[in-house]
Amino acid sequence: MKIGGFQKTTLIDYPGKIAASIFTVGCNFRCGYCHNPDLIDSRNIILEDGANVLKYLEKRKHILEGVVISGGEPLLQKDLQDFIMQIKNLGFLVKLDTNGSNPQKLKQLLGRKLVDYVAMDIKNSLTKYDLTTNIKGSSKNIIDSIDLIMNSRVDYEFRSTILPELHNKKDIEEIGAMIKGAKKMFLQSFRQTITLDKKYMSKRSFTGEEMEKLKAIILTNVASSEIRHY
Repeated sequence: MKIGGFQKTTLIDYPGKIAASIFTVGCNFRCGYCHNPDLIDSRNIILEDGANVLKYLEKRKHILEGVVISGGEPLLQKDLQDFIMQIKNLGFLVKLDTNGSNPQKLKQLLGRKLVDYVAMDIKNSLTKYDLTTNIKGSSKNIIDSIDLIMNSRVDYEFRSTILPELHNKKDIEEIGAMIKGAKKMFLQSFRQTITLDKKYMSKRSFTGEEMEKLKAIILTNVASSEIRHY
């Protein structure tokens, strides 16, 4: 496992659980507004020792309830399944954050009951996926992953980080249609922080009023929608 970061305690990354967060290195998307650019390439970061992470988790298993595996894109990790099995053997719940580009590997994890919660990022409407991710053909497996997650028996959420530079009302309508009937959708407000493409550091975010209007659009297709500001 290429681990680029380890947060020993988090109260916000796994809904309703006290958890630790593991950040894997490597991503197959190149979203310009990404706020974890250091996690895209392992050459730019000092890796954490996976064995040490597991030792820490074992010591904290009577305090922590879950482990979040985020990235980067975790499903790119060749030994992800074995690593999750070790975490599950310690008695933890596992939440997986993914961009939905690898439904085959996600299906394997779900089939083996190695994941208890899935959070999938939806980057944009399908017609603007390549523009948003800067990767040709990036929308190819998105609908398959959405269907897989919605038809699974695990808890889940969909989420989109949105900003006026890339998203408009029509895009939000299309995103809502893509996940029609879903339980939960979070709209995440873009933050002007360190980004992969520095031009986004000066781009504006939607106002609170604008976010509320976009949330109302999502609610025409989804049972629950909330706005996140972190």
